[in-house]
Amino acid sequence: MKSENEILSRLAAYCSSAERCVQDIQKKTQTAGLSDEAEGRIVAALKKEGFIDEARYARCFVNDRLQFNHWGRIKIAQELRRKGIPAAICRESLEAIDEQAYRSGLLDLLAKKQKTLRRKDEHEAFAQLYRFAAGRGFERPAIICCLQQLLKGIDYDSMEWME
Repeated sequence: MKSENEILSRLAAYCSSAERCVQDIQKKTQTAGLSDEAEGRIVAALKKEGFIDEARYARCFVNDRLQFNHWGRIKIAQELRRKGIPAAICRESLEAIDEQAYRSGLLDLLAKKQKTLRRKDEHEAFAQLYRFAAGRGFERPAIICCLQQLLKGIDYDSMEWME
């Protein structure tokens, strides 16, 4: 079994390669078979040295999921909660999203998806695109706004299924 200092230096290198959260480090220490006390010391040391910063991790996570995975706020928030990020940090990171870039990204995503649809009418297209965007974790108002821009001429207020 490796010493605590060896594990600490390996985890420091692990954190240097990419942003990590406390949960990522805890998983690694558990697989190494460390005691809870040793795990706590390692996490504290990594935080003290700046290798782990959950606010920085959350900002990077939000940015990456928006840019590369094209996720919405709902899905990003769920994933941050699953990773054990405190609610205040999640909220702060999500509020930092540029709304114009967010809507523009959603509009681009919906436009690409629209090209792949096989549909009979605009209402069917609207429903399919709405479900697609909701599955990606976008909020209802953002989806409706972007779909109104994309599919002009539909009376959205008459669509009961959305209520």
